Order: sequence, then structure tokens, then C-alpha cells
Amino acid sequence: MSVSKRPLFDPPIVKRAVRDAFGKLHPRTMVRNPVMLVVFVGCILTSLVLVQDVVRGEGNLGFTVQLAIWLWFTVLFANFAEAMAEGRGKAQADTLRLARADQGQEARRPAQPAHVLLRGVERTGQGRPCGVRAGRCDSQRW
Repeated sequence: MSVSKRPLFDPPIVKRAVRDAFGKLHPRTMVRNPVMLVVFVGCILTSLVLVQDVVRGEGNLGFTVQLAIWLWFTVLFANFAEAMAEGRGKAQADTLRLARADQGQEARRPAQPAHVLLRGVERTGQGRPCGVRAGRCDSQRW
């Protein structure tokens, strides 16, 4: 069975992660991570101060805009990274589930009973790997 590696930014996973990154902005989701909750509250407060400064025409707009952008970027990037990790984990679980289903009944129930005869344990030594195949034991290192 050949193992195919998925690219780091697999398009279906990235699309789902972007959608989930914005979905994770819900306060119930943010409460599960206290550090990101504090940053999220800072984003909201900074955005409110920015709106207040724009309406009143006072304050240091450049600093407030820059601060709000960085805070929102931090929250969204953290959510995106978490969603990417979840997406890759789900994709790997799906692949393993398919591989298990592809094995079929024949692999689970062999036609002949398997007999394993352990010989030469003294020869291989403790802690050395030993490969066991049907009918023989390979004591060489793999």
C-alpha cells in the first residue's frame, strides 16, 4: 500500500478552515481557550474605541487602527491554525477508515490458521527487532 502525502495547504482543507476560523469567533467557542478569549475581548474593545475615535474625530487613529488590525489578525490566525489542524486530523481519520474498510473480510479471517513458532530468541538478543512472517522468523535488523 503506498502512502500519499497531502500538501500542507490542501484546497478543501483550507476552504473549510477559513470558514471554521470565522465560525470559531462565537463567544461560546472562545470561552474554551481563555488566552484567546482575552485577545478577542481586546479586539472588540479596541474596535469600539476605533469607532468612537472616528465618530468624534479625535484620538490617534493610526495607532488604534494598527492595534485593532493586529489583534483581529491574531485571533483569526489562531482560529485558522486550529481549524487546519482539525481538518488535517479529520482527513487522516477518514483515510484510515477507508484503508480499514478496504482490507475486507479476507484479511480478517485467513483461510488457514496462522501458527507462530518462536525460535532463536537467544540469538536475536533482547531489545533487537525481529520480523515475523508466515512460516519464518527473520532475526536480522530491518
